[in-house]
Amino acid sequence: MKPPVILEHIQLESEALGFQMVSDPLTGSLLKTLAASKPGGTFLELGTGTGVSAAWLLDGMDEDSQLISIENDATVASVAKKYLGHDKRVKFQIEDAAFWLNQVMNQKFDLIFADAWVGKYSYLEQALGLLKPGGLYVVDDMLPQPNWPSVDHVSKVNELVSILENTEDLVMTKINWSSGIVIATKVKR
Repeated sequence: MKPPVILEHIQLESEALGFQMVSDPLTGSLLKTLAASKPGGTFLELGTGTGVSAAWLLDGMDEDSQLISIENDATVASVAKKYLGHDKRVKFQIEDAAFWLNQVMNQKFDLIFADAWVGKYSYLEQALGLLKPGGLYVVDDMLPQPNWPSVDHVSKVNELVSILENTEDLVMTKINWSSGIVIATKVKR
């Protein structure tokens, strides 16, 4: 696994902020690999955080690809902007992801990494509606994590997995690896 060069700086600033909701290196490596499979792709990240996952995505993207990353917390997103904002392939949006999802219904993406509540446990239909045929929907933290918000979070995860399993135009795989990954591909039916 070859991490992005800038990652160490982002991780140090994440720690200084006390921001612990960063994707682990295995998830990052997978995101890099998936991004590399979509030359000229359009990518969406819901939940920028400090930019750890964005760094991995950008590391896998080619020069013709574009990433939009949405975050509602300007403080944590400032780390991502500081280290990744110079890259012309990425656009950071500091706003509520639910509002953003409701505004961009006509845009389509090759890969959506839903790393926030919105697009994962709420506004899922809107997020999935933005996938191109053959597009990938990726979520992590499907296995119990120390930073899960509450004991009933298990039911939220189970409900999400059930919805994805029963969505007719998705083919899905659950991976008991890293923090627990689900990858779904949109298919034409």
